[in-house]
Amino acid sequence: MADIPDDALGAFCRHTHVALKGSGRGPLAGLSFGVKDIYDIAGRKTGFGSPDWLATHEPATRTAPVVGQLLAAGAGMAGKTQTDELTYSLNGENAHYGTPVNVNAPGRIPGGSSSGSAAAVAGGLVDFALGSDTGGSVRAPASFCGVYGIRPTHGRVSLEGACPLAKSFDTAGWFARDPALLERVGRVLLGDASAPAPGPVLLAEDAFALLDAAAHGALQPALARATAVLGTPRAVTVSAEGLPQWFQAFRILQGAEIRAQLGDWVVRAKPKLGPGVKERIEWTGTIKPAEVAQAQRLRDAARVRMDAMLGDNAVLLLPTVPDIAPLLNTPPAQLDDFRAKAMSLLCIAGLAGLPQLTLPLARLNGCPLGLSLLAARGNDALLLALARRIAG
Repeated sequence: MADIPDDALGAFCRHTHVALKGSGRGPLAGLSFGVKDIYDIAGRKTGFGSPDWLATHEPATRTAPVVGQLLAAGAGMAGKTQTDELTYSLNGENAHYGTPVNVNAPGRIPGGSSSGSAAAVAGGLVDFALGSDTGGSVRAPASFCGVYGIRPTHGRVSLEGACPLAKSFDTAGWFARDPALLERVGRVLLGDASAPAPGPVLLAEDAFALLDAAAHGALQPALARATAVLGTPRAVTVSAEGLPQWFQAFRILQGAEIRAQLGDWVVRAKPKLGPGVKERIEWTGTIKPAEVAQAQRLRDAARVRMDAMLGDNAVLLLPTVPDIAPLLNTPPAQLDDFRAKAMSLLCIAGLAGLPQLTLPLARLNGCPLGLSLLAARGNDALLLALARRIAG
């Protein structure tokens, strides 16, 4: 077994370490990547951020196809990267395995649940990294750590051989320090899809209204940089019901799916869950069928609304998250408040199954803050091409 990478950031897993050589040939030859510890590697156990999960599951019988694609394209896998427990958090503070260091926002969380992947890319330990995004687990850490990150169209990249959380929301995403590499990885994972010409440029007025004055102001130069390439935007209201209402629908639907996916294991294994995750898992057992039905109706309406808004290859500009990364050891109540605000922004793509790409174009108090591009389902290549153009 190859040695664990030199890792002063705590980004890589010691408990499930495995490194694999790539083919050495192809568009990613000579590059290194990290893999969030939810993706299976043949003959190895997958940790899912939980010692109890690790102890109660057998080694995988095959390697996740998405990892195989990257290896076949020439890149080498440096190791497994840390994830939040059962991937059910936006923080990156794993009670069992620790918190990876956010090199671009010292003293602050890296974000989760793809914490190790974002931290490893930001710290230059790998060229790019594979994560996953259900509620924001690529987009939030990318913003917090100051790197590029994409959540692709739901179902566009295979999640076979990955630990599921909430299947109608789960996506495979990836991180890089520059948009050209983000796009190169995209050509491998998405196929060599050509990008259409961008259509109307839209500004999510209600999304920006959720920010305080400091964050709103910090994003203005980034907006100016984006619109210099895309054109003058037209202001739109994303949610007629209000984005916090969309988040509540997302929360209920995600929670019901998590209960269906993990509930039996939780009852059987009685895992020692960390703070935050424990309370959210317990809450999933209280969700009522009528709540799910109501939330699904709102999701259906949101999907129709977004499909209409994003026709003609439109591109929507919005904040990735409401602020810079919270400080390490922020009290749980404050983190819950931040999570609710963040999820009111992040739930848009999740509810409608849309691709979203976050660009590290803004800074506030010396810390990164992301601006996002969001497009219609299937327009992943458009977002990747636009990110490269905006970066110049």
